[in-house]
Amino acid sequence: MNNHSKLHRLPHAVRLWRQISVACAGLFSCAVVQAAPVDIQVWHSLSSANRAEFEELVKQYNKEQDSVHVSLKGFETQAALQGEAGAAVAAKQTPNLIQLDDEHSPEVTAQHRAILPLHTLLSRNPLPDSDWFLSQTAGFTRDRQGRLLAFPWMAEVPLMFYNRDLFVKAGLDPNVPARTWSELQAQLLALRDSGVMCPYATSKQVSVHLENLAPVNNQLYSANNNGFGNGVPALQFNVLYARHLALMSSWTKSMLLTMHSNDQQPDDLFASGQCGVLTSGSGAVGAFLAAPGLSFGVAPLPYYPQATSNPGAPFVSGSAFWAVAGHGRDQERAVVDFLGWLAKPVNAARWHQQTGFLPLTEAAFRASDVSYYDRIPGAQSVVNSLSGRGAQVSRSFRLPHYAQARVLLDRELNAALQDGVPPSLALSQAASQANSVMQRR
Repeated sequence: MNNHSKLHRLPHAVRLWRQISVACAGLFSCAVVQAAPVDIQVWHSLSSANRAEFEELVKQYNKEQDSVHVSLKGFETQAALQGEAGAAVAAKQTPNLIQLDDEHSPEVTAQHRAILPLHTLLSRNPLPDSDWFLSQTAGFTRDRQGRLLAFPWMAEVPLMFYNRDLFVKAGLDPNVPARTWSELQAQLLALRDSGVMCPYATSKQVSVHLENLAPVNNQLYSANNNGFGNGVPALQFNVLYARHLALMSSWTKSMLLTMHSNDQQPDDLFASGQCGVLTSGSGAVGAFLAAPGLSFGVAPLPYYPQATSNPGAPFVSGSAFWAVAGHGRDQERAVVDFLGWLAKPVNAARWHQQTGFLPLTEAAFRASDVSYYDRIPGAQSVVNSLSGRGAQVSRSFRLPHYAQARVLLDRELNAALQDGVPPSLALSQAASQANSVMQRR
């Protein structure tokens, strides 16, 4: 009996297995059939240095496991990202996670039909580590009930950065940055007189010189309990603001404040080593660490001792990853798996140390290498100072239509700082126009 006849006399299952074995042998090996990884898309508008770090983290995540694959799409600006996101929603081809800047009305964002609030996503797929670092760090992504609406991966605070080498050149102690605005003026004069062409520059000028002027000096930014009360929201530009804007205006005339913007363009000037002092968001740390030859330190924003003897903490703001609705359960689970991996102490600590964004969890702060804080004088004291936050004036603020109002505030700041408009008039116009927008139904 030949082999072909013998094969047909065997039970069907055995014959099938032998046929498969023969086929595999002819191909030298047979791969184990595995389910394809679930693909999720993340859209972001991170700056170049932070983008490179995030890409490295995602590569590591994709390499460590084979059940989820994360694809990234970067945009140069938030406006470009949001424009394409609108088209994606219309075409029903949305990403799974999208980075959105804080517009100080997260409940409104969460009500959008394309958004899946994070607490809803986590109720279906619990996240192992949701013990966020400090009760207020994630405040800008929580609703009034304290529920998380988004993943606060890019949480930051405004800081004062200073060039240590230029401080030494000007005869200043690089270990003693100014704590008050009057002390800073003395240091800027020394920098200017030593030949520094850019003693002081500021990015995010609305955040630094309007919004955070209030909590740092232990005052409310807006009536109605910073927007958390039941009354009408209204900005409060009192004598503190008049004093401050008059000082900033005098600095522009005396070439102490040489560059100001509401974007991050002045960051590049500081990174190049041309500026002695910069105020900007803590998320600029990544770019400064990557800048060759730049030796810098950080300090809290200055305050006015005439307003408070004990300066407060600034608002935590920044941007966050929002989950997009309309995806299946497998993709939802994949999104939570990815967020859970980012929240692991070793990964969250790496992100904090390489970018300057705040530690995501208490464990992430503990996991941060002490040598990191040694590299950036003042960094650890700044982070430590946030642990005492919780004052009502600094937890956050909630104002409707604030994105449009901020445009008007920026315009009036520029009018005072570069167009010669009297500071008191600029502030009056800023408050009137912004309040009109925010009180719109």
